[in-house]
Amino acid sequence: MFLVTGGAGFIGSNVVASLNEAGSTDVAVSDWLGSDDKWRNLAKRQVADLVPPAELTAWLAGRKLDAVIHMGAISDTTATDGDLVMENNFRLSLRLLDWCTATGTPFLYASSAATYGEGEQGFVDDGSLEALRKLKPMNLYGWSKQLFDLALVDRYVKRKKLPPRWIGLKFFNVYGPNEYHKGHMMSVLAKVFDGAKAGQPVRLFKSHRDGIADGEQRRDFIYVDDAVAVLRWLLDSSSVNGIFNVGTGQAESFRDMIGAMFKALGRTPNIEYVDMPESIRGQYQYFTQASVENLRRAGYNAGFTSLESAVSQYVTGYLDRTDRYR
Repeated sequence: MFLVTGGAGFIGSNVVASLNEAGSTDVAVSDWLGSDDKWRNLAKRQVADLVPPAELTAWLAGRKLDAVIHMGAISDTTATDGDLVMENNFRLSLRLLDWCTATGTPFLYASSAATYGEGEQGFVDDGSLEALRKLKPMNLYGWSKQLFDLALVDRYVKRKKLPPRWIGLKFFNVYGPNEYHKGHMMSVLAKVFDGAKAGQPVRLFKSHRDGIADGEQRRDFIYVDDAVAVLRWLLDSSSVNGIFNVGTGQAESFRDMIGAMFKALGRTPNIEYVDMPESIRGQYQYFTQASVENLRRAGYNAGFTSLESAVSQYVTGYLDRTDRYR
């Protein structure tokens, strides 16, 4: 049995889908469904149990699992409740790490590219304590993920006991089906699609930095199918441990992404540029680009879907359909 925390969420539900499609139906999900349509992320899936996070510790007692895939977290980069974020993102992760260590269970968890902050140190997934300590996350969410990376690697350096497999995944800008419950944390593409299809202009942020044109803020956008493929490969690679970037290695602009959306719709781009709210200007990343050399050295040799192709798949296969769920 696999346990997927956050399994009703965006990446988590796509992991569950991938496991099901590979023939694994003995999958337990730990998540809150809430009162919106988040349940639809799992409506096409088969799961063995659905465990409320508050009951997870008791549920784990005496169990034997093939792996814990820990995707659950408060992922809102604007979150301000420090105690709540620390309990969900840091302390729960420590408890799961301890359980996996005690039971000899492989442990894969979601870190984040938010740990890199502005990127002053680059975006290289150097898992040494020295390198990790130099990173400067720009928000509470990024800091919570950074703390757990440090705690795990500190145990490794001090040769403390760890699970037989431990893998951190620093996800960059993942987008794709089943992200609709995320509200303002959805990808820009998902947010603007309905308006664009109805003929409204897409509004992107102006640049407030010299040398960068409006709409040319760049991200390492990775389609969720590619992100899950990396996770599944790492899950199946019995000799690999460490912290890995999960991105394409290629930064592209928001304007590029929206242009690809209009192309998939067969329309001329209709983009307007608006001022970025002052409240987020101080913590806004203008550029992210994953170094994927660490992943390649580990043996991952699959390619990544191009932005234009992935956006086309997302638009035609999901966003432009009545049923948008995977």
